[in-house]
Amino acid sequence: MRHLIRNRERVPTLPRWAAAEKPPSPCTFLTIVALAAAVAGACEDVSHSDIGDEINILVRLDDELVGPATERLASYRRAAVPQIETAIHTAAPSGRLHLIAALDRIGDDAAVPVLRHVAIYDVTPDVRDAAEVVLRRWAAASPPARAARAGAALGEIARKRAAGLGPLLFGENGMPGVPSTVGAPEPVGPTEKP
Repeated sequence: MRHLIRNRERVPTLPRWAAAEKPPSPCTFLTIVALAAAVAGACEDVSHSDIGDEINILVRLDDELVGPATERLASYRRAAVPQIETAIHTAAPSGRLHLIAALDRIGDDAAVPVLRHVAIYDVTPDVRDAAEVVLRRWAAASPPARAARAGAALGEIARKRAAGLGPLLFGENGMPGVPSTVGAPEPVGPTEKP
């Protein structure tokens, strides 16, 4: 800020553009708005890696760390749903069950399409059932918007199953002679410890 000296005292003055009769140019104004938007958008990236860390715990572990990780993930609310959706497609069955529990704990209606997809197309019956149980509970006792979306999802599940749509199973559960594509592989590594 500029200062003007009067009678041996410093008196603050406005910048030239603020003191002028005309406002700043449109280019200056757009530059300020663009910078403010960039700064505000940069604040969101901090939680992205934190959400990913919690999801990795749910996908890779099956111990006492899962409960606290689910609670921490639930604190991100709706922001965690897209990353959970991505992870649910590649996780092992136990990890998918943990992710469904996390979506249930989050409780946001943005999770309804994810749960619907899992309930129809997941190759593991336990995972399909878990997703459908969450949708049934949400449809029965939820805030009206979420209950309506969950009810519509259950109707869509019933229609698709009646039309014969569902998971593609190969190998033992499907087409003979074709390698199995059921689910993601379990964690790789030696089964015996040396």
